[in-house]
Amino acid sequence: MSMDLDAPVAIAPLPVTQQKSATILCYNCGAPIDGTSSAGALCYDCVKLTVDISEGIQREATLHICRDCDRWLQPPAHWITAAPESRELLALCLRKLRGLSKARIIDASFIWTEPHSRRVKVKITIQQEAFQGTILQQTFEVEYVVAYHQCPDCAKSYTANTWRAVVQVRQKVPHKRTFLYLEQLILKHSAHKDTINIKEVKDGLDFYYAQRNHAEKFVDFLTSVAPVRSKKSQELISMDIHTSSKSYKFSFSVELVPICKDDLVALPIKLAKSIGNIAPLTICYRVGTSVNLLDPNTLQTADVSTPIYWRSPFTSLADVQELVEFVVMDIEPLGPTKGRFLLAEATVARASDLGVNDKTYFTRTHLGGVLHPGDSVLGYHLTGTNFNNPQFEALEESNAYASSIPDVMLVKKFYARKKKNKSRNWRLKRMNKDEGEMLPKKQDQERMERDYEMFLRDVEEDQELRSTVALYKAQQKKRERDRMEGIEKESVAETEGTEDEEVPKINMDELLDEFDELNVGDEQ
Repeated sequence: MSMDLDAPVAIAPLPVTQQKSATILCYNCGAPIDGTSSAGALCYDCVKLTVDISEGIQREATLHICRDCDRWLQPPAHWITAAPESRELLALCLRKLRGLSKARIIDASFIWTEPHSRRVKVKITIQQEAFQGTILQQTFEVEYVVAYHQCPDCAKSYTANTWRAVVQVRQKVPHKRTFLYLEQLILKHSAHKDTINIKEVKDGLDFYYAQRNHAEKFVDFLTSVAPVRSKKSQELISMDIHTSSKSYKFSFSVELVPICKDDLVALPIKLAKSIGNIAPLTICYRVGTSVNLLDPNTLQTADVSTPIYWRSPFTSLADVQELVEFVVMDIEPLGPTKGRFLLAEATVARASDLGVNDKTYFTRTHLGGVLHPGDSVLGYHLTGTNFNNPQFEALEESNAYASSIPDVMLVKKFYARKKKNKSRNWRLKRMNKDEGEMLPKKQDQERMERDYEMFLRDVEEDQELRSTVALYKAQQKKRERDRMEGIEKESVAETEGTEDEEVPKINMDELLDEFDELNVGDEQ
């Protein structure tokens, strides 16, 4: 038999042998498991039942909150602000738990509790490797007890002489109208939120702070809203000779320009020429970051900035307490206007001279848009008045300006109010101030009430001034009680009745609602 070498030979494939994994039984429930990958001879379900990966993690903890400032204590001594159920409060809760750093946090959320229960519940989901190759995930709850603890800042605020910085605001004027306006600006912008005490002193206010940077921030605010100059001083309280650490108390002296709205101002002649060649005898019609002056004869305006004023300071020639009431006999507009001012020629007579003599005065005024024959107007009577003022004496001796000094300078329209104590439908907020150890005298109290009533009338009459302050609706219950008892609160002011029809009124659209007066409820 011969063999053909070229014929194909069939070769049978080798059989594939499948590798069988080692299988054992779970010693707890008897379920078959892979013996090579299951550590501890337990199946996955038995591992979840017998192994607790949250062991060693606290299930109860305590949170401390200051009930005065609503801040939470973050150990060891840091206080943070966190709203209920916020991310910041959740992070604080997780940091409070011991043993949580060993596990991986998958999820954390708050569980609703009653607000008055003083309990905070958090549901936490973690992952951790129980055995080699076996990762478990578990969810559990942690309950926190909210405890009250006073923070050091609030503790200092209730203790005397614990301030670190003081801002002393002063203005040497005989009335408080500028401080009343400044108080409204501070309240509107919440610039007083960091103060620990506000004390009322002669010619001004003292604002006390626990930190130096808060006082510097308040000084910057005053500089941005009023013409002021400030000085800083410091006093060494204590020093540690071993570490060379020193403790200081800082004082900031802030002085306001002693010129107020509606004041009569006699400018130095050199200064008047340098700010636009305005007439030296002017009226201050607004005080912002600079002093705004107006010449009633030409409607020319000029601004005296804060650095220019303090370079050569001067005082006002007369203030609002020296205003005299005049009656308009005749008025004729001349045509030129500038904003709300209208130039006019008026013939006026003193209200006290009516029926006594027939003396009248002819003058130019910027109030041509609001005055009519028969109206009352307040102004400064310059004829026969002696002023102890070097700038005014220079005007009288000047050949260029001596002949231009008018007899009368009208300032604003006068609205006769028939009732003295009336409730207004709007009110202003007031700051809580410490009056000191001694209460003000009776005459001082009457002067303060008179200044406040004058400021309220300015708010009613001046729309531009009204736009810079926050007016609130007066509470209806208080108005009814005040009307029945005949009592007027200092912080509540009132619109005029039907008998005072010419008195300016404030629209209800300009008033704000207070948040504590807004009640949300279902209407039945």
